[in-house]
Amino acid sequence: MADITIAVDCMGGDFGPSVTIPAIKKVLSNTLALSARLNSKSLSLSFHLYGDIQQLEMQLAENNLQGQHNIQLFPSSNDVLMSDVPSDALKNKKQSSMRLALEAVRDGRAHACVSAGNTGALMAISRFVLKMLPGIGRPAIISALPTLKGGQVYLLDLGANVECNEHRLAQFAIMGNELCRGLDGIEFPRVSLLNVGEEEIKGSERLRQAAKLINEIPNLNYVGFSEANQLFSGDFEVVVTDGFTGNNVLKASEGLSHFLMERIKHAFSKSWWTRLIGLLAKPVMNLVREQVNPEKYNGACLLGLRGIVIKSHGSANIDATSYAIEEAIIQAEQGVPAKIRQQLSLIDN
Repeated sequence: MADITIAVDCMGGDFGPSVTIPAIKKVLSNTLALSARLNSKSLSLSFHLYGDIQQLEMQLAENNLQGQHNIQLFPSSNDVLMSDVPSDALKNKKQSSMRLALEAVRDGRAHACVSAGNTGALMAISRFVLKMLPGIGRPAIISALPTLKGGQVYLLDLGANVECNEHRLAQFAIMGNELCRGLDGIEFPRVSLLNVGEEEIKGSERLRQAAKLINEIPNLNYVGFSEANQLFSGDFEVVVTDGFTGNNVLKASEGLSHFLMERIKHAFSKSWWTRLIGLLAKPVMNLVREQVNPEKYNGACLLGLRGIVIKSHGSANIDATSYAIEEAIIQAEQGVPAKIRQQLSLIDN
C-alpha cells in the first residue's frame, strides 16, 4: 500500500488541534524516512482532520499547511470530552470528531484512526462503528516498551479486559504476534505469558490452560511463562496478560522510571562537586533519557477491531503525537487486522 489516508480526531486529548496539526506537519516532513522504513519508494500520505473548522484552519495557517491538497477538513460538533461517560458518548455524540473519524475508517475513506480522546469512549464507539474481528469480544490495548537489548517488547492487555479466560489470552497471543511481525519484521517473535513464576506448575488453572492453548497455535513461537522483572530484559517480543495485571505493570513501570530519574537529578544537585559530575555525565544521561523516553512509545493500538485505531495519550505533546500517527501509518501499510483475522482461525474461539 503506497497511498495511505489517516483520519485524525483533532479535538481529543488535552490540547486538541494545537498539538495534532504540528504533529501532522512533523510526520509529513518525515515521509522519506517513513518510506525507507516501510521499503516503499512512493509513500503518499493524506490526512482527514475532524474537528472545529475555525480552530483547524487557524492551526493550519500557523504551521504553513493551509491549501495542502493532501489535507481535508471535516466539521464536527458536540465533541467527546475526557469526562464523558462512554455510553453517553456512544449514544449522544454521533457528530463528534471521534465518531466521524472512526466512521471514515469503517467506510473505507481512511485506513486508520488516531485519537487522544477519552479512552472508554473510544473503546465503546470503536466497537460499535468498526465491529470486532470474528470470535473477538472486546479489543485489547497493546503498546511497546523499551528493553535492555535495545529492542522493544509488546505488552497486552493494558486495561481493556480486566478479567480474561484462557481463550481470550490465546487470542491476545495471536494478535500481539501478528502486530510484532508486521511492525518489527520479526518472523517468529518470542511470545510469553506473564505469571508469578517460570515453572509450568505456577499460577492459576486459567493461566496453565492458556499456556496449553498458546503452545498449540501453529507458527507461534511460545517460550513459556515469564515474570514481571523479565519484562524489560529483551528476552521476549510479546508478553501476554489480562488487562488488570497489564495496566498495573505499566503504571508501576512508569512510576518507577519517573522516580529513578528524579532521584538521579536530586543526587547530582547536592553539592558543587556532584553538580560538576552531573555536568560531565549529562551526555550519557541524555542518551539514557532518549532511550527510555515515553514519547517514543506513545500510540497504543486497539487490537481485535476490523479497522486500525491508535490511542494517543491525552497529554501527549507534538513529538509523542507524531509517533502515534506514524504508528497508524505503519499498521495501515502492513494490513495488521487482516493478518490477525487470518491467524485467529487457527484456534477454537
